[in-house]
Amino acid sequence: MNGHRIGYVRVSSTDQNTARQLEGIPLDKVFTDHCSGKDTNRPQLTLCLEFLREGDTLLVHSLDRLARNLSDLLRMVEDLTKRGIIVEFVHEHLTFTGDDTPMSKMLLAIIGSVAEFERAMIRERQAEGIKIAKAEGKYKGRKRSLSPAQVDELQSRLAAGESKSGIASALNISRETVYAYLRREKTDAVAA
Repeated sequence: MNGHRIGYVRVSSTDQNTARQLEGIPLDKVFTDHCSGKDTNRPQLTLCLEFLREGDTLLVHSLDRLARNLSDLLRMVEDLTKRGIIVEFVHEHLTFTGDDTPMSKMLLAIIGSVAEFERAMIRERQAEGIKIAKAEGKYKGRKRSLSPAQVDELQSRLAAGESKSGIASALNISRETVYAYLRREKTDAVAA
């Protein structure tokens, strides 16, 4: 019996279009993440990996959609193929079955290394551009998550002893954003 054809799609943000990935490829189920690929802590990837069974085929548009660094990529492909799952990268025309030749393993490592290098170069150019824009006064940074009134509300709720999780939920922000505002507050207090 043939297994299922399962697709995994990842884009970095919610406003990016997923249509170009795996378009026109017949799939039984698709898992889609709208988050950065910098680590493997992606909810839909986790569900996808748990869903896959022996005999299934995992189809991914390209290597960089599955992993952003070489060690994660190699580990995931090896783990999946050991479970009897075929891994197919559509864009690169690479398929891994677990019975792979040394040449196919080398290709995976080389293409994975190039993708990791390319990502590092993009980040380096981005950092250089931001540095130049800051020097010219054109870069203002990321838009603040909270308005000044919401910051006041956050501080009032903290002073009242409300939990950080509760505050985050009420203000529709992540708990990490609450902590970021606390750190900023401490930095401002030390600077004053």
